[in-house]
Amino acid sequence: MLRKFAALLVSAALAMPAVAAPPAGVMVASQMADHAVPRLSSHSVLVLNGTTGEPLYEKNIHQRMPIASITKLMTAMVLLDSGVSLEQEVSVSDAEIDRLKNTTSRLAVGTTLQRKEMLLLALMSSENRAAATLARTALPGGTAAFVERMNRKARSLGMNETVFYDPTGLDLRNTSTAGDLARMVKAAHSYPLIRAFTTTPEHQIVSVRNRVLQYRNSNALVREGNWDISIQKTGYIQEAGRCMVMQATVGSQPLIIVLLAAGGNSARVNDARNIKTWLEAHPGNWLAG
Repeated sequence: MLRKFAALLVSAALAMPAVAAPPAGVMVASQMADHAVPRLSSHSVLVLNGTTGEPLYEKNIHQRMPIASITKLMTAMVLLDSGVSLEQEVSVSDAEIDRLKNTTSRLAVGTTLQRKEMLLLALMSSENRAAATLARTALPGGTAAFVERMNRKARSLGMNETVFYDPTGLDLRNTSTAGDLARMVKAAHSYPLIRAFTTTPEHQIVSVRNRVLQYRNSNALVREGNWDISIQKTGYIQEAGRCMVMQATVGSQPLIIVLLAAGGNSARVNDARNIKTWLEAHPGNWLAG
């Protein structure tokens, strides 16, 4: 009789639907633990409830990594904090030529734009020469003083695992953690101009040779227009892989999402979509009341 009862218990257990355990190194909020967890390409991932600050998904969030052009969110905050005129025109100089990684740019030396337009290009399409021009011209002491101010700002935000060596993100020594970057996204979100410029789909300028240049947002999710994104920034250098940070509303809840060192070209976007699908499938478990 006992054997028969035990056999029935085993059969019942085997008949229950299996829930995949979180991948190795992944932690999820307790209310999501009973649901299959997405396997994401990004090496480091953090998803926070933007209202409560509760982490919903964590993966290697304390590992310091190169952050590439996500750097430009800090560049934008330091520029806006400086109080320098955004209407003043500044020009791209030989100093903005990338001699570190030899990347190219459509902003030819001599291109003159208002700081506001340079900031738009830096944030929207991750234009490196625009960011470098802003840093060189904003403060007495030039780029070196600007980068020092970036590091000071990071300390004031509690970003104690972050360091900046340049304002563009081309320097692989610009490193941070997913936890620190969530703090940076939250701080940058308080600047209306950063929110507006990072979510602008496209913009055109007239170059130094009177050619019309069309720029597009570097984030496919912004270009597609299917997400409710209030701030975002992408990044890429070989050492950093594909990176993305953003605050977006899913359901009725703002989320802060940090994705670092994703794989191929579309990996960071696919990771974001998988996170959204995972959460939308079980809204009652994570939405704030």
